[in-house]
Amino acid sequence: VQLQASGGGLVQAGDSLRLSCVPSGRTVSSLNLVGWFRQAPGKDYEWLAASRRWPGSRDSTYYKDSVKGRFAISRDNAKNTEYLEMNSLKPEDTAVYYCAARTGTVLSAPISDFVQYESWGRGTQVTVSS
Repeated sequence: VQLQASGGGLVQAGDSLRLSCVPSGRTVSSLNLVGWFRQAPGKDYEWLAASRRWPGSRDSTYYKDSVKGRFAISRDNAKNTEYLEMNSLKPEDTAVYYCAARTGTVLSAPISDFVQYESWGRGTQVTVSS
């Protein structure tokens, strides 16, 4: 599945942004796992959040401790979009943000592990000025 992330931009510290991730060729509800990552300049990729589908039940959401309470992952089936709402942005949140997904069975590895994610979208730049 191809994924398209969008919604990045230049904002000031304390502002909010909502990133979108749209799959092509599949519905967002058919993705068993959707995650958000980022890569800051000169740094490794960093897992931020994920949403795991459970048949007939609500999604489970997971967050990196450093963004818990500021970032929220959600899904709008009608718009076929997964979102990452980011609040109280800080300059250290400056990075390229990526969405990733798994259509197959979720592995027993940690949700934050790269091996969980089969498909990756092109990133969207988020720049937070102080």
